[in-house]
Amino acid sequence: MAHQTVSDMLCTGTDPRPEPDCPVEVTLGVLRGRWTPLVIDQFRAGPRTFGEVAAALPALSDKVLADRLAQLTAAGVLSRHRTPGWPARVRYDLTDRGAALVPVLHAMWQWGADT
Repeated sequence: MAHQTVSDMLCTGTDPRPEPDCPVEVTLGVLRGRWTPLVIDQFRAGPRTFGEVAAALPALSDKVLADRLAQLTAAGVLSRHRTPGWPARVRYDLTDRGAALVPVLHAMWQWGADT
């Protein structure tokens, strides 16, 4: 087994640009966009509806919140559950993949707080 180098870990190799399938780039892609970490944080305590997240983050527009929920659902960070009936209720919850991001976000917060 070859030893992993810093260049391998950061996915740069001989090209200074990272590969799009680099795990670091994949993670950054999931976290892209303003508000994304704060939206993820709303689900640490359990499932939430759109309205509950919107009420917790009043400065976040409904359009951006809808975009972030769709982005995080497509990335497998959140799961979307629609309850039949009138009116239909939609709840979002962290997947196992999403729960694994929580310590990553905490480490990023800690790193930022220490600078």
